[in-house]
Amino acid sequence: MQLSWDALFVALQEAGFSPPFDIGPAGTSRVVDQRLLRVITPPHPVGWWSQLDANRIGAFDGRIRWGEVPGPDELGLIRGVDSLHAGGLHGLAEIVDRLLGPGGCPWDQEQTHESLKRHLLEEAYEVLDAIDSGALEALHEELGDLLLQPIMHAQMEKLAGNWDIESVAQAEADKLVRRHPHVFGDIDVADSDEVLRNWDQLKKQEKGKQDSILAGVPSGMASLLRAFEISKRAARAGFEWPNLDEVFVKLDEELAEVKEAIESGDQSHIQAEVGDLLFTVVNIARWLKVEPEEALRQMLNRFSARFMAMERTAPKPLRELSPSEWDELWEISKKSESPATNLPY
Repeated sequence: MQLSWDALFVALQEAGFSPPFDIGPAGTSRVVDQRLLRVITPPHPVGWWSQLDANRIGAFDGRIRWGEVPGPDELGLIRGVDSLHAGGLHGLAEIVDRLLGPGGCPWDQEQTHESLKRHLLEEAYEVLDAIDSGALEALHEELGDLLLQPIMHAQMEKLAGNWDIESVAQAEADKLVRRHPHVFGDIDVADSDEVLRNWDQLKKQEKGKQDSILAGVPSGMASLLRAFEISKRAARAGFEWPNLDEVFVKLDEELAEVKEAIESGDQSHIQAEVGDLLFTVVNIARWLKVEPEEALRQMLNRFSARFMAMERTAPKPLRELSPSEWDELWEISKKSESPATNLPY
């Protein structure tokens, strides 16, 4: 059974495309447009469809051409310009489909969700480095590398017959609308703190009964980030000091307990008390509205830059320096920094 011209024309317009259209054999089209996959349904399976960009529609000659169909029910909607992909997000997903599919890249085809985990982390950290560098071109590139990771995971599931990046994006868009009733609904909020409380409540309603407000904090999260998130959630639930001064009192207590643990010589006790001390520092950061992970990362960047400057300027191997020579090199490297990056020691 073959689609009539009128039915195809109406279906394409309902999908958001503007005429004129260019139609040809499915085999000549190289890319897929998800909107078109939802237009033509069995018994009219779609072969390879391409995206018609509304901004480029004027480049078409205005004619509707029927190409020789390679299969009994395969149609192809092709663009008036030659392209390996549709461009943009659709184009990136299409390239990933080709890499993962028949005739694609052997390395990509061997990947699993597990094998790609480290790449996701690496790309995220490279984005952070680009942000710190202030280089917008580097940030542009690294964001693209990071974007590739969720698309890889999603399109792998598409091949397995489950869901794809379109489904992932749709679910996230729906969730954002649900959890922002103060934007997309008629709820009023006083400030960002109320937004977070509402978020927690809506999340709890969506996920059903949970044992704890902390249940959603990933156990695999970096420990400093996890500590900060747990601290915030506990505070939103009411487990909180009355003021910052009381947090510093707690800091003094934890420091004293670390010293007592050191005197005991019990390594497991020492480790536990150091952990308590670090968590208290995280709470101080929260009270001061400082992201502890970001604060420590920037400090390490400054320290590393200063130490490498010392390595470059040292008159002899660092291990041979006297304490006074170390101090002198440290001060020299400190003075070479801009005022904004100077460490306080």
